[in-house]
Amino acid sequence: MRLFRSLTLLMTLVTPTAFADDLYQVEMILVRQNAVPAIVSRAAPEDWAAGAQRVSPDSLRTPTLNGEVEKLTASNDYTVLLHKAWQQTLGEEASKIAISDGAEQFGQFPIEGTLNLKLGRFTDVDADFWVNQIDANGLVTASERLKQESHTKNGQLNFLDNGHLGLLIKITSLTAPAPRPVPDEIPD
Repeated sequence: MRLFRSLTLLMTLVTPTAFADDLYQVEMILVRQNAVPAIVSRAAPEDWAAGAQRVSPDSLRTPTLNGEVEKLTASNDYTVLLHKAWQQTLGEEASKIAISDGAEQFGQFPIEGTLNLKLGRFTDVDADFWVNQIDANGLVTASERLKQESHTKNGQLNFLDNGHLGLLIKITSLTAPAPRPVPDEIPD
């Protein structure tokens, strides 16, 4: 009987487990690369959020990448269009988040888009953003689009390059223990 209990315990330890949904901080910086000519695409669709969950105001966090924003702003090579940070749970099931900035006019924003995030060995990121020009009547007259997929390493700043638009993104676990510091010397 003891053998059965020991074998059952051993099987539960060895069997791979599914990733549980954990709490993460997501921070993103949307930039325009000024040296690259803007590619104007068709106007952003009215259903740009298409079933995505909006970032709730209580999940917004103070951004930590302010130093990177200052460097980008100081350079004439980039224009920072959007900088946001929030917390959310991530797991094996993809979660689609709607992000917008600016005054809403008829369901459209000057900057709007979605991030689809799925946790695995790396985090799968599917970014789809629109930078819109809106006329005096509130209609979108032109748009620039960033559509990019990537496998990002958690805890590191990643750059998704889409020509004239780019996205810096950092996804950091709020529940995992911090990595141990590297020792100055390796003992003999």
